[in-house]
Amino acid sequence: MATKKESTGTKKSSTSSSKEKKENNLHKIPLRITDTTLRDAHQSLWATRMRTDDILRIIDVVDSVGYYSLEVWGGATFDACLRFLRENPWERLRMIKSKAKNTPLQMLLRGQNLVGYKHYADDVVDRFVALACANGMDIFRVFDALNDTRNLEAAIKAVKKYGGHAQGTLSYTLSPVHTVEKYVQYAKEQAALGIDSLCIKDMAGILSPIGAEHLVSALLKEVNLPIQLHCHMSSGMAVATYVEGVRAGAGAIDCATASMAGYSSQPPVETLSAIFDETNYSADLDLAALTKVDEFFEELSPKRRTGSAPKKIIDPGILRHQIPGGMISNFRSQLAQQGALEKLPEAQEEVSRVRKDLGYPPLVTPTSQIVGTQAVMNVLSGERYKIVPNEVKEYLRGRYGRSPVPVDTEFIKKILGDEKPITHRPADDLEPMLRSATDGLDPIYIEHEEDIITYVLYPQTALDYFKWRHTSPEERSEIPADTELRKIREEKERKGAESTGSSQDAPARQVAPAAEEKPQRLLDPRDYRGLSDLISRAEGVAFSEIVVRKGDFSITLRGKGEAGPESEQSYETAAMAEQQPAEAVQSKPAAETPAAAKPSQPEEKPLFSATINSPLVGTFYSTGGPGKPAFVKVGDIVEEGAKVCIVEAMKLFNEIEAPMKCKIIEVLVTDGDAVQKDQPIIGIEPV
Repeated sequence: MATKKESTGTKKSSTSSSKEKKENNLHKIPLRITDTTLRDAHQSLWATRMRTDDILRIIDVVDSVGYYSLEVWGGATFDACLRFLRENPWERLRMIKSKAKNTPLQMLLRGQNLVGYKHYADDVVDRFVALACANGMDIFRVFDALNDTRNLEAAIKAVKKYGGHAQGTLSYTLSPVHTVEKYVQYAKEQAALGIDSLCIKDMAGILSPIGAEHLVSALLKEVNLPIQLHCHMSSGMAVATYVEGVRAGAGAIDCATASMAGYSSQPPVETLSAIFDETNYSADLDLAALTKVDEFFEELSPKRRTGSAPKKIIDPGILRHQIPGGMISNFRSQLAQQGALEKLPEAQEEVSRVRKDLGYPPLVTPTSQIVGTQAVMNVLSGERYKIVPNEVKEYLRGRYGRSPVPVDTEFIKKILGDEKPITHRPADDLEPMLRSATDGLDPIYIEHEEDIITYVLYPQTALDYFKWRHTSPEERSEIPADTELRKIREEKERKGAESTGSSQDAPARQVAPAAEEKPQRLLDPRDYRGLSDLISRAEGVAFSEIVVRKGDFSITLRGKGEAGPESEQSYETAAMAEQQPAEAVQSKPAAETPAAAKPSQPEEKPLFSATINSPLVGTFYSTGGPGKPAFVKVGDIVEEGAKVCIVEAMKLFNEIEAPMKCKIIEVLVTDGDAVQKDQPIIGIEPV
């Protein structure tokens, strides 16, 4: 009984203290804080690799902190769930909503682009918003990368129609034309659409404290709407910017828990809460709950970060290149995948030049991907605009909207030839998509209506996920994000072993005596003209002879001997079209192969004399999307510059063109295959 009374007394004391704090806060101006930990923070720091299970283990505590809203969805999370985590983003939203009962949920919506990288028809926009509301979304932060109000109309209309809170957005950037007066003009246009509040979205962390004071003051004077500030810590100014912005009249700010804050993420909520507690503003948050959340993510972070984390906390260079927080982590990751991470400084500088060429678009999705990928292409190829992704061409065609500054006509002609850009709302040219959205798709892959929307947004990525989901758990391939982390771990272990140089590694290597070593090379599927599917099991194996049988089809490959040819190939063709799985992969020492057993075949002449190679690391596709015909087929004769395939990389589809007039002899890789930079992908014969 005594223990129970002591417990009760402690509870009363705590309650009394909490009550006094709340009474003190009654005399303060409420400051609303949106927590970005579950969306933008991990997008900025972890390349969007947070799992749904991670969120569900802590969401009840996050929900108890006392935030104005929780940003948990939208942005790159939709794509990353499917592509890297093999998760259903709709299911993530439903599960979060089932556990977060106290705090409104918020998402980032890319206007007419929704959560994709191009414009979708109005019927898709309407249905996406309807399903998002039905699954638990409350607040929609709707933005357009170009601040083109025409691209916000359909989304804002749908949010209001289905009962959501429509928050308009100013995509903040610095350029000769992005003045306070220009932003006020954008805000007035959005206010006319009926938005409920307005966010200044400083995705790169380049809004200065004085700039915030001027802009917030002007907006409040000209537009009667609540103002929210969203800044990244990349340049180090965000904390001061929030203080000046709030003092000027902004009523809400975006923060992340300390262990997920800073760098290219948002400012830490703990810091801002402490700062404003000494003013006439109050966030009134549960600090004990905040501590639990912070400790949780501090422990989780090493398990989720990719190997491309930033090396320094503050990047003053961002004031020049303006690469936003959500983009910078992916920028590093993408360059690393291309084997060109050392070119990061050069690519960052090239971003500024490309942005000027394209009329100073703000760097936020999708224009951040468009500008960033073009910059990487320019750097990797060694020649500016030698390779131009289709999305860059679409931008110049006006398919993304109006550029802030008209693009130079000579530059447009260089990229588009005699094509004329459109001047009307891009979505006006789009026919309704939902009626025929899944034509040609096997119905077994559609489990819910949301799957149809997912397929419209990401046809190939969604199909890959549907197939993975439809496979039994025992037969599923490894989750791509797990593969990434495993390779990073293995690379660290390898480098650690090399740096120590300890003798304990010797037994594991099992190095053969020097007398037994023979001149050999590693098997390279590219040497065998499209037969990589038959020999993939032997890839990376040193060999002197390898026999692969597939039904009645076989191939024999011999490694280079001291006096023999570099490679020897023999073919026996019969039922190759049956596409049977490889029945055996054998590796034999050359000495054990009787001479009589070696097939006697006439020397094969090369099937083609040239190849089209992949310009970068990516994924090969022979078509423009599921159900669409291939750009070319074997036997076609194509003109120089004709589209022959696509290599998807850095979230954009890069159309690969024929370097000359030629005949298509052989397609060397299969749709969906990963390809390396300079890997031959199509065999051709010049005509």
